[in-house]
This record gives sequence, C-alpha cells and structure tokens, in this order.
Amino acid sequence: MGEPRRAVPDHTAVRVALWRALHVRADAPPHVLGDEIGLELADPGPGWRERGDMTMPGVAGVRASVVARARFVEDLVAERVAEGGVTQYVILGAGLDTFAQRRPEPGASIRVFEVDQPGTQMWKRRRLAELGYATPPWLTFVPVDFEAGDSWWERLTAAGFDRGAPAVVASTGVSMYLSHEANVATLRQAAALAPGSAFASTFLPPLDLLEPEQRQVQEMSMRNAAASGTPFVSLYAPEEMRRAALEAGFAKAAHVSPDELAERYFAGRPDGLRPPRAEQFLVAEV
Repeated sequence: MGEPRRAVPDHTAVRVALWRALHVRADAPPHVLGDEIGLELADPGPGWRERGDMTMPGVAGVRASVVARARFVEDLVAERVAEGGVTQYVILGAGLDTFAQRRPEPGASIRVFEVDQPGTQMWKRRRLAELGYATPPWLTFVPVDFEAGDSWWERLTAAGFDRGAPAVVASTGVSMYLSHEANVATLRQAAALAPGSAFASTFLPPLDLLEPEQRQVQEMSMRNAAASGTPFVSLYAPEEMRRAALEAGFAKAAHVSPDELAERYFAGRPDGLRPPRAEQFLVAEV
C-alpha cells in the first residue's frame, strides 16, 4: 500500500524544532529547555539559522514562548508523577517533540503516547531509527488521520491507553489551527479522562487583546501560516477558553498567562529574553 500520504515532516513541526534549537544556539544560558535533537531530526542544512522564520522581527520572543510552553508541560508532568497519581502522558500533535529521547527517566513510572498525523509520524520514526534512537517500551506512537476524521480518543484507547488511569494530556500550538467545534470536541473528550487527570493546552487571543508590537508579530505569524496552507482558525480570550473548559465538564480550569511563565522561567535574565504577551495556557483538571 506504500506510505501514508505526506510521509514528510509537517512544516510547523520543523519550525518549532528549529526554534527550540535556536534557543540553545543563540540565547545565553541558563536555557529554559535544552533540545537540539529536533534539529538533528529535521536536518535542515547549514543555512537554517538564516531562514526567514528564524530571523523575522520578534522571533526571539517567539522562541522564548515555544521553549516556555514545552518546559511548563514537562514540569507539570513531573509534578503530577511525583504526586503519585499520573501514570500516562499524551502529546497531541507531537510533531518533533523529543521528551522521550531527552527524558528517559520517567519510563519506569509513566507511559508516553505521541499522537500525530500518520505521514509526519512515519517520517519521524524513520529519522529516529536513522539517528540511532531506539523506541523505549514505554513510548507508543499513535497515528491519527485528523483530516480523514479519525478519532484521536478511539485510536489512543486502541493503542493501549488506560481510560481508568490518570493522565496528563498536552496540546500545545494546536488550538489555533482547529475549528471551534473541533476544540470543543477535544475539551469534551479530555474532560472524560479519569479523575486526577489534567489537560494543558495553549491558545492565542484575538488581535484586539494584544499590545501593538505583539499584534504585528501575530499578524505576521497568521500571514505566514495562511501562506503555508495552515491558517489560524480559532482565537480565544482567556476567560472564554476557561469557560469552555468548565462547560465541557472539567472540575477546575485555570488560565496561565505569559507573564506567569516569564516570572517562572525568565526572571533575572540579563538579555531580557521573555515570552511575549500572546500565547496563553489553559490547565484544566478532571
């Protein structure tokens, strides 16, 4: 039958991986996240740092936001595992995420499920093998053809996910590409997780809630996304997203602002690096 259609890396996944690597290459330590494995996977060639999406105005803030959200989710997973409840970690739209390669120590206590489009996932698995990264027994790849209407929830269960055990489910950099109906459906499915579970998702606010400088950066990101065939579809005010989570069935829902992430991960940096006041976090609990 051959490979699934688009057995190539998603351009957004590559861009995020390169931003994560650029944080290590271009920003002074301490680094919020040390991840150059995604760069290995992408193998973009020697001139990758001169790409337009690596040099565009405001890109320092963008990469700060990308590493802050990854670190926040991984800290959340570590906290919930340490508390003794969570035994599963699900990464929706995993892309070139490298948690399993960088953080092998959770393997004794949790199972990790990477959910993504079949083509991107097949390409990633091939690249991992080419680079000598073995797939640990606690990591499960779950291909889901979202474009064909596949249910990530059903595919996840079929892959061995235990609906009766607490989990952290993360969806970062995804909500803006989905319709409102798809985002609500995801919230409802995540709200059906076992008690003690948490759902962490990023979202972008409408342009009129942003400061002028950040509005220009987001407008540029929106133009680039549309030109690449993946336009931003859904933008939410923080209270709107929090209310949607509660209406979907979560017991608690909290908004985590970029300022909170900046205080947690970027305080005292002499270079002034910090995430812009754009991408927001929802942390909802069952």
